[in-house]
Amino acid sequence: MNLDTWLAFALFAFVSSITPGPNNTMMLASGVNFGFSRSLPHMTGITVGFCLMILLMGLGLGSVFERYPLLYTVMRYAGGAYMLYLAWKIFRSQPAPDTVTPGTAQPKPMGFTAAAAFQWVNPKAWVMALGAITTYLPARHSTWQLLALIGVMGVINMPSTGSWALFGSSMRRHLQRPTFLRVFNTLAALALVASLYPLLTH
Repeated sequence: MNLDTWLAFALFAFVSSITPGPNNTMMLASGVNFGFSRSLPHMTGITVGFCLMILLMGLGLGSVFERYPLLYTVMRYAGGAYMLYLAWKIFRSQPAPDTVTPGTAQPKPMGFTAAAAFQWVNPKAWVMALGAITTYLPARHSTWQLLALIGVMGVINMPSTGSWALFGSSMRRHLQRPTFLRVFNTLAALALVASLYPLLTH
């Protein structure tokens, strides 16, 4: 892989990581409802889970789905159902208070493990992982080339995704009124549902 290829991949990683999609929609909602610091496990889980996906795809997992296309179809639609569930949770979510009252149940943001696992049912993550492997790595790539590609993606993906949580956190104080927050959460839930469009049309 020459320098031009790496620069092209870096641009691909940035554009695909920062543009709207299920992860960024949920990070925006998490920033608004929970603040930036409480969204950090969610953000980290996205990047780690996605990089693990690229690693396994680069090591040959993609060939399994080529051999058993039904498995891929089942995962796609299971992922779509799970995203609808997440959209419902966003729609119904309540903001976390700035101070915690002992003995009361508090709403919680998505954690590291759940965010990492979500990548396997996220249609955009699959497209990004396949694009990274098939477009930017040679057919007979080495393990070091694969690891280097994953490193570049991780370095770019985390701050790109985190910028959505940071933006959501900055909006938090402007959405303290329940009516405004309800409108925001409704729009975020609808955006997550809309991200299923490619799943339904392919």
